[in-house]
Amino acid sequence: MTLPALILASSSRFRQMQLQQLNLPFTACSPNTDETPLVGESAAATALRLATKKAQAVAENHPQHLIIGSDQVAFCQQTQLGKPMSVAKAHDILRFTSGQHLDFYTAVVLLNTLTGRMQSHVDHTQVQMRELSDASIARYLEREPDAIYCAGGAKSEGLGQTLIASITSTDPNALIGLPMLSLIGFLINEGHSLP
Repeated sequence: MTLPALILASSSRFRQMQLQQLNLPFTACSPNTDETPLVGESAAATALRLATKKAQAVAENHPQHLIIGSDQVAFCQQTQLGKPMSVAKAHDILRFTSGQHLDFYTAVVLLNTLTGRMQSHVDHTQVQMRELSDASIARYLEREPDAIYCAGGAKSEGLGQTLIASITSTDPNALIGLPMLSLIGFLINEGHSLP
């Protein structure tokens, strides 16, 4: 049986590197979706809605494919925190989250555009941040320029781990951006043999 080709609906090189670990051929396609949260929407709901929206956006031009959509939202003090996208915004976010508890909601969906089947999961990771000085935040952002592309500004797989006191998670991959354990189950359900 020939399986539908796999597409990652993301331009994130972090997610691409995670998916490459499975040694499955795939292509990456940027979904170009608005990532603004809706009024009154929970962080988990935002992450799932955006992951779904990304997969569906790519599906419009890719029938007969398996499409992976993913999104991550950080939540702290009743505030959703997305990707800073600038050093100044990252500095503000890290000052805001210094010494605080954060919840990261990372959603993944797998859409089979041939059958219409969509599998989805939202992973919840809890993070306790260390107390951070303005000087330590500035040093971190200087040494970890990719942090501006990470929800909450903390790139946990790099120097961001120096900002974090503890992490509680059922899938350590999720904090990087793609809940791999759930995704592997979805791919097996669609007929992939892993390993």
